[in-house]
Amino acid sequence: MIRSFAVLTAFLGGVGPTTMAQLATTPPMGWNSWNHFGGQVSDADIRATADALVATGMRDSGYVYVNIDDGWQGKRTASGELTGNERFPDMRALANYIHARGLKLGIYSSPGALTCAGNEGSMGHEEEDARTFAKWGVDYLKYDICSYRKILEQDAHGDPKLAKQMMFAVFQRMHSALRATGRPIVYSLSQHGLSRGWAWASQTGANLWRTGDDVHDDYLSITGIGFAQAGLSKFSGPGHWNDPDMLEIGNGGLTPDEARTQMSLWSLLAAPLLAGNDLSKMDSDSLNILNNREVLSIDQDPAGHQGDRVWCEGPLEIWTRALVNGSVAVGLFNGNQGPVEIPLDLKLLGFKHAVKVRDVWQHSDLASIDGPRVFRVAPHGVILLVVHQ
Repeated sequence: MIRSFAVLTAFLGGVGPTTMAQLATTPPMGWNSWNHFGGQVSDADIRATADALVATGMRDSGYVYVNIDDGWQGKRTASGELTGNERFPDMRALANYIHARGLKLGIYSSPGALTCAGNEGSMGHEEEDARTFAKWGVDYLKYDICSYRKILEQDAHGDPKLAKQMMFAVFQRMHSALRATGRPIVYSLSQHGLSRGWAWASQTGANLWRTGDDVHDDYLSITGIGFAQAGLSKFSGPGHWNDPDMLEIGNGGLTPDEARTQMSLWSLLAAPLLAGNDLSKMDSDSLNILNNREVLSIDQDPAGHQGDRVWCEGPLEIWTRALVNGSVAVGLFNGNQGPVEIPLDLKLLGFKHAVKVRDVWQHSDLASIDGPRVFRVAPHGVILLVVHQ
């Protein structure tokens, strides 16, 4: 179930009783600045996004994190404290603005000396930066490997075991610094799946971690990354999530069917849902896709089981995800450029008797199924079902 706004507001504004261990019990939902604004994001952009999350109803659907990616950093003071640049003159005031709207503020840094865009990283300043973030009222940190990759190349000498040990150490160092502040801050690693990060990242204290390269605003990118998550379900669960990267819905490169494909696949994967579009100029198709609460309920299912592939034939795939009430979410994906009929056998879902079926994109109950059935799927499209007895 998607948590109601009334419940959310009980803890969004401050630390409250939440502990680090209780963070991200369902995949984080929100928005990130990078896909649309890149390194030129501003305080005004973040405030406008917060207002749009409220006005569109997305906040009430669970999109509560407003995450500033790379591009906010200024210089360090003589004492080593990191400041915002001229576009972010008062981070504490910005956090107050976000919190007053029932939202949470996210920020970005790197374990390297520089971020991907060449701004100040946290290397050698982990404790200082963690204290600064907590003082500002930050609720989420994206920690991007960036320039630290050069250190890995120089010092690990191609030894994957040593590279893993080095990454583990720097990621754990920041987690310890965050924890020492006493403020619950969701900790997100962006290390692109290096050294099979999904197998060990949770031990650093991270709540989520990237499992592959950056997603781009086209169908081949989202399906290439999304379908590559097959077999990773055992590494994901409440408080620690595989992250296939952000949503591209609304950025112009996806058709509505392709956008539904990303939203369906990410929800079956129990993936974090971070929109990356300009919410102030969003069309109705994009809003309806991002704000479909039946789909969001699959992503946010409290059991936290990540889905997996159960059938594949060329560009056709079927993925399933077990839900908390004994239901099964099913996605039938068509990678062809024309419509295709995809057969669904109840045996794939673990059912032996007739089942009830709901199409969550169409918000409609279908006829009961007591055996194999064929579904016609649009080009680059998906049919997303919830099946139960």
